[in-house]
Amino acid sequence: MLNYTVYRSKKDKPWVTFIHGAGGSSTIWFKQIKSFSKFFNLLLIDLRGHGKSKHHMLDLANSTYTFDAIADEIVEVLDYENIQESHFMGISLGTILIRGIAEKSPQRVKSMIMGGAILKLNFRSRLLMRFGNATKSILPYMWLYKMLAFIIMPNRNHKESRLLFIREAKKLYQKEFIRWFKLTSELIPLLKIFRQEPIKVPTLYVMGDQDYMFLPTVRSVVSQHKLSKLQVISDCGHVVNVERPQTFNHLSLHFLRNI
Repeated sequence: MLNYTVYRSKKDKPWVTFIHGAGGSSTIWFKQIKSFSKFFNLLLIDLRGHGKSKHHMLDLANSTYTFDAIADEIVEVLDYENIQESHFMGISLGTILIRGIAEKSPQRVKSMIMGGAILKLNFRSRLLMRFGNATKSILPYMWLYKMLAFIIMPNRNHKESRLLFIREAKKLYQKEFIRWFKLTSELIPLLKIFRQEPIKVPTLYVMGDQDYMFLPTVRSVVSQHKLSKLQVISDCGHVVNVERPQTFNHLSLHFLRNI
């Protein structure tokens, strides 16, 4: 089972489940724990091969790497903790996993908060993925990861989140990074479905106004999906919960407490 951390407030409090992005770990939510634990029980999960779930990848070395399989591992943790329903909060690639859970098990997802959401790969990001897939077995994975981090989070004010993800990515193994990178082949058809088919789950997208690769598509999708809302944080890049934690926490808590 995946490694996870639980912060219990009170037994009758609702749950919020936190899902990090590729190359990160549950430690990226450290600026949310204090604010959210006042009102919710919290479940922070390390995805396979990330954080303290490294041991987990030894059991799954020969298993299939798909978004469905990884989403099932998240649900396995909820089942183990007897959490029948939870709000979900994700960042970057974690938002794709949350949407996948909502597609398969909508009764488990009370709401979704999507930070730095990925709903479409533009021309530049597709080019990056092709380059990465072509060189992932040749170039040191940290060289490739650092390049991706600088392209997605290029500004000076993105430095903290960029360094945080690079530091966490250093804990991955080369083979594990390659397995995750291969998942990008699933993204284009999967994201097309997510854009075209609205889901009946209240959803808040929280994006930075400098998240130039992903914000335009999120704006377009929210305008078409009735249960979706968008909040844009100024002077902020892709990793909104790290760069603007107070604003992110305020917007997210207001959304959760008014559902």
